[in-house]
Amino acid sequence: MSDKMNTKDFLIGSLIGGIVGASAAFLFAPKSGRELRQDINEQARAAKDKTSDWTNQAVEKGSTMASTAARSVTDQSTQLIDKVKKLALSVRKDMQTLSESADYLADDLNGISEDIAASVRQEVEDLQRSVEQLVKEVEQKEQEKKAKQDGQQH
Repeated sequence: MSDKMNTKDFLIGSLIGGIVGASAAFLFAPKSGRELRQDINEQARAAKDKTSDWTNQAVEKGSTMASTAARSVTDQSTQLIDKVKKLALSVRKDMQTLSESADYLADDLNGISEDIAASVRQEVEDLQRSVEQLVKEVEQKEQEKKAKQDGQQH
């Protein structure tokens, strides 16, 4: 653990130290019982007000940090989805090129080996189906994310 004091611990220590110090000052001050009780009540109210202010500030800062974190996660998620879409599009184009090349190769190899050409075509088709399935899953995830965001906004 680091030697730096945690802000929370510091605030709690300061609050407790202030209360103890104020109480000691009141108890040793030459005042009547009534004056002493009034002073204690005033200091208790002041401590309560400060505690309430600190609590409100902590809640506001917590809300702000949570909102910032949510925006950051949303932005990063959107960027990731965009990258996956671009990658899927690129893979589709490459698959189309590969498919055309496979067809050309199959035509060239037609006289040599029908079995090899059919196998190459089948592999390309299987790969195309896999890519299409991946693209559908990404698009479905994006639609679910948008629906979830729309639900949170309303």
